[in-house]
Amino acid sequence: MVEELLKEYENVCTLRVRMPITSNLSNPRNFITKISCYNKVVNIPNSMTILDELLPISVEMAKRNLRGIWNFTNPGVVSHNEILEMYKKYIDSSFKWTNFTLEEQAKVIVAPRSNNEMDATKLKKEFPELLSIKDSLIKYVFEPNRKVPAN
Repeated sequence: MVEELLKEYENVCTLRVRMPITSNLSNPRNFITKISCYNKVVNIPNSMTILDELLPISVEMAKRNLRGIWNFTNPGVVSHNEILEMYKKYIDSSFKWTNFTLEEQAKVIVAPRSNNEMDATKLKKEFPELLSIKDSLIKYVFEPNRKVPAN
């Protein structure tokens, strides 16, 4: 509803952030920190926002006076399992997790979850240097926090 109201103003830039991730893996609100602490995760691909890469872009957007509604995610999708595989490869080689279905998840969570892929074409066109979600995770999150030696 708020998005609909803001459309009426020509000087507004709305950034749609999705599952924000930072390189600070000790932050309890970080998506990776959260799922690495869960007993079980669902294995569904989603769009996500790597803040270390996208926050500087938001400043540039303001400088360029960009307006309108922007899907503020890295291009592509990544699943929970793919993220946890990276976590295991870069952070904790002994890390283990188990999956459960959406139906099983629905029985144990307080609020329903949404899963989606957002189209980042508009953002990528304006910022062609923007990395895909998987490349951004490696560059901005996992490589800087690497604890497992590279092979």
